[in-house]
Amino acid sequence: MAAQTATLESAKPQLSLSGTRPRLLYLDNLRMVLITAVVLGHLSVTYGIDTDWVYYEGGQMSPVLSVVALLAAAIGIGFAMGLFFMIAGYFTPPAYDRKGARGFLVNRLKRLGIPWLIYEVIINPLIHYAVDVHGGECQGGLYDCQFQGTFWQYLKDFPRASGSFGYGPVWFLEALLIFSIFYALWRMLAAPVTPAAAVEPGRTRVVPGSGAIVLFALVIGLSTFVVRFWFKAFVKYEPFHLEFGRFPQYIALFVAGLWACRQDWLVAFSDRQAKTWRWVALASVLALPALALAAGVLFGTLDERAAGGANWLSLAYSLWEGFLCVSMVITILAWFRGCFDHQGRLARAMSESAFAVYVLHPAIIVPLALALSGIQMNLSLKFLLMAPIAVTLCYLVAYALRKVSLVRTILG
Repeated sequence: MAAQTATLESAKPQLSLSGTRPRLLYLDNLRMVLITAVVLGHLSVTYGIDTDWVYYEGGQMSPVLSVVALLAAAIGIGFAMGLFFMIAGYFTPPAYDRKGARGFLVNRLKRLGIPWLIYEVIINPLIHYAVDVHGGECQGGLYDCQFQGTFWQYLKDFPRASGSFGYGPVWFLEALLIFSIFYALWRMLAAPVTPAAAVEPGRTRVVPGSGAIVLFALVIGLSTFVVRFWFKAFVKYEPFHLEFGRFPQYIALFVAGLWACRQDWLVAFSDRQAKTWRWVALASVLALPALALAAGVLFGTLDERAAGGANWLSLAYSLWEGFLCVSMVITILAWFRGCFDHQGRLARAMSESAFAVYVLHPAIIVPLALALSGIQMNLSLKFLLMAPIAVTLCYLVAYALRKVSLVRTILG
């Protein structure tokens, strides 16, 4: 397995004269697109896709849109959050280098812990109260029928009723905070490393070859298969509301992001090598229908063995996820690096507000859907009409809130 090499002299963008690493704008743009996809995904659940979410309007999407949305969700679940963790891992070493252990941990508690706490203590109860007052469990709420009491009465029983500390999108903040703490502990115990920004120009360094990447994908798949003996896929384990069945992927991609930062892989990785993995990504996507057929999708319910256990279906699904994840991450990173490594004023404003959108979007799209629930129309058409309105509103609200200095300090 021959590894590929590259030098920083030929890599673009070059290091600045100060020795600091230049901002990779395509990563900011990619994160913005991923967060927008999260908003649209949760909106699709509101209007017909059956999965874990706060509010369901009821009814079904058209068969065509439903199939498209389900395929997109199945593919997205297989790699999108892993890509989030890789991007987070990429930006972690420079933050530690700048701030040191104490400053790094304080910053992570502020940037991840405070939004997590605010969401769980204030935003999440308010959203669930609005849903339960509107219609109860048939709309995704915590109670069997329409709640009749005050918010303070509701809040009194909310922790017991929800049983979760990481509901909604903030489970990612919770997991990333845990990863960050372990990273800081490792840095404190390990031998000193060269700061991420101080990579020497002209230094030749090894970029993982395709053989090493195949092994990486295989390790993700097999470790996922083993972990799912105990922690099934699609199951959130309380009270932290984490899907441990996908954590081998998340941990592996976070660590890959750490190494990518140290070795400047995101700059040095060649487009030629990325083309190979585009074919792997395409093959993985085309294999999904066959995997779904094997799991019994034509019979209306999926075989539960695919979610975990010592069986061939779980092994096939775990390996498929491993190769889908790695190939899609490489393909998308290469695509954005080549086509979207620039920003205008709108893209810059949106990318700066993206983290706030991620944390706050349930508090925007759920009340919006509740307010418009009385409008009777085909759910597919409603979703298509609501999607641009919801996304625009999320970014406008986040942009406006970030004008407040305290909010900007917490939500970036």
